Amino acid sequence: MTDDTPQPDCIEGAPHPRETQRLIGQGAAEAAFLDAFNSGRLHHAWMITGPRGVGKATFAWRAARFLLAHDDGGGMFGADTPDSLGIAPDHPVARRLLARSEPQMYHITRKLNDDTKRLRDVIRAEDVRSLHNFLSLSSTDGGRRAVLIDSADEMNVQAANSLLKMLEEPPARTTFFLISHQPSGLLPTIRSRCRELRLPPLSAQDMADALVQAGIEQGDDIPALAALSGGSVGEAARLINLGGLALYSELVQLFADLPNIDRPRALALANAAAQRGAADRLDLLIWLMELLLGRMAATGATGTTPSPEGAPGEARMLAHVAPDLAAARGWADCAQDVGARMRHGRAVNLDPAALVLDTVFRIQKTAAGQPA
Repeated sequence: MTDDTPQPDCIEGAPHPRETQRLIGQGAAEAAFLDAFNSGRLHHAWMITGPRGVGKATFAWRAARFLLAHDDGGGMFGADTPDSLGIAPDHPVARRLLARSEPQMYHITRKLNDDTKRLRDVIRAEDVRSLHNFLSLSSTDGGRRAVLIDSADEMNVQAANSLLKMLEEPPARTTFFLISHQPSGLLPTIRSRCRELRLPPLSAQDMADALVQAGIEQGDDIPALAALSGGSVGEAARLINLGGLALYSELVQLFADLPNIDRPRALALANAAAQRGAADRLDLLIWLMELLLGRMAATGATGTTPSPEGAPGEARMLAHVAPDLAAARGWADCAQDVGARMRHGRAVNLDPAALVLDTVFRIQKTAAGQPA
């Protein structure tokens, strides 16, 4: 794989997780893994779960690097009890992983389609079956081996069944790391054979530190970025790269006086989403609309506005449109309807401008107490 090949497990504009030395905000997960290692109770398969962008892949690469560097067959660490998963960048294992030449490490992710040269939608069975060759060849070395699947959610049925056979009869001295954003969608038999380690969302400060480490300029409004991203560095990076904070602020202003709508502003928003090459921005707009509707519903249900604000004036707008529990139910129903319609519209390539305007007017009808 060349450096310019699309990588599904990497945030745009940020280093790949294998290149990230420091894990930020996930000390509890690191401590749990270290405790299992130091007590001799290391499970053969770990399912790393949690929201997207909170460091799951970074943790998995860090843990795999640690295990391969602390191979007790080599004896270079003696009887020391490690207190960190950190490995020096100049360690031979670290250098080989960075160069993608570590013979005891196997990485499974979506591959390029041979015809289109674009990433496939799923991890196929042959991608998992190829593990057999790796395991049979590397077993002659007698050392530890690590297998990382990012993400396990993307395996098709055949791939999942192929993996299950290996988890049922795990090879000696082999540790599997399965990254999963939605573990409920995986086979129960796969989940039951893994120890789950859930990584929580990052705090605003941890997220800011992680963005700095990734070399992503986050601007000045870290509280808003943390509020909208849900503590996910991946979502924060997407918001930064696509101007998401400004887009969310535009939505807040558009709906500030519901059920009244500034139609020229709505039309401008729709036309911007329909511009050539704006597919990523349209996807972000859909996500932000669903997020805003969710925050409306939460405000009505709890009687308090979310803090911090996602944009200036958001608290006033939310208090205006969601004053009570009845309004919360209406916004929850609207969010479900709007989300389904917008995703369907994207799937069948409806005109983006018409899709956005339809959504805006459905939100307006909900605010007016009319069926959407």
